[in-house]
Parts: sequence; structure tokens; C-alpha cells
Amino acid sequence: MNSFETDMIRAITSKGFVIGFLIELLVLITAGWDSDLFRMIVPVVCTLPYTVTWLKEYEYGFVKSCLPRTSITSYILGKFLACGIGGGLLEILGVGIYNVWKWKEPLDCSYLLLFLNGFLWAEIAAVLAAWSRNRYLAYGGSFVIYYLLIILHERYFQGLYCLYPYEWFQPEHTWVFGVQGMILLLIGIISILGCIYYVILRRCLEHV
Repeated sequence: MNSFETDMIRAITSKGFVIGFLIELLVLITAGWDSDLFRMIVPVVCTLPYTVTWLKEYEYGFVKSCLPRTSITSYILGKFLACGIGGGLLEILGVGIYNVWKWKEPLDCSYLLLFLNGFLWAEIAAVLAAWSRNRYLAYGGSFVIYYLLIILHERYFQGLYCLYPYEWFQPEHTWVFGVQGMILLLIGIISILGCIYYVILRRCLEHV
């Protein structure tokens, strides 16, 4: 089993994944898809499955036993992809089950956009964890950035909807290239985060 497969199994079977899924489902059942509460937990629950796993392995020295079995690049990519995919799957799993439960009134949502949002905010937290080596900053940092973008849009830059987090999974404006435009934006940001994450971790792992 390669590094990525191991990381994926650990991500989707982790306590954080289960806890995040239950929180999201509870919020959806009690408050609904269109609620502010659901919108605000998006950057929180997706960070729970696998965001700080690398940091834990680094702090406890487990990384020393992992690297001889794989390359540094494979190790980093495994952590990055498992973190993002775990966060994205968590988001669409909760909404998907809620949508089945509300089958008479299906949600008007794009599962791909929701998956990419979970991927994105999980990776923002992962980059913060790698940069700061602080778990609390990792878990809270993505929410703070998310909230700041909301405040900046609603109070100062209302015309700049392309940087409005709510718009990324519940679009209310017409984008250039439509949904594909949003997908390209999210993939572009994720790619930049991947490069930053790779550079930070490689520098750390080269000295292990």
C-alpha cells in the first residue's frame, strides 16, 4: 500500500471525519442548507479529518519511520491530497445524505463546488499548520480567513463577489464561463496552496 492510499484510509476513518460529518448533518437538519450557520461551519468541519496529521507525525518523530518507505515528494503529496479529499468528501457526504432525506425538496447545489470548497479550506488549514507548526492556528486560521473575506465583501467590496466565500458554493451572480469559472478559480487557489505546502514541508523533511 502506497503513502497516498494509507493517508486516505486514515483520513476517512479518523475520529475527526466522523465528528465533522455529524456536526454538519446536525446543522443541516436543524438549521437547513440556506442558513448562515451552515455557511459558517464550512471552513471548520473540513479541517477536522486530516489537517494536522503531518504536524503530529513531525512532533512525535513518526515521520522518521515513514520516510525510508517512500520518497519525500510522495509523502508530501499523500498528506496534501488526503487532507483535501477528506475535507471535500466530508462536505458532500453530509449534504448528500441530507438531500436524500429531503428528497421531495432537493437542494439546488453543485456537489463539485462543495467538494472543492471543502478541499480548499482544509488545505488552507494544512498550510497554516505547516507554516506555524501550531494546531490551534491551523484549526482556527481557515475560519478567520473565511470570515475576513466575508466582512471585506459585505462592508467594503460588495462588487468583488469573486472573493466572497459564500459565492463559491452558493453562487448568486453570473460568472465568466459560468460554473466552470468558479471551478477554475478554486483549482487555481488549491494549486498555489499545494506549491506552498510542498516547499514548507520539503524544507522541514530534508533536515529530519
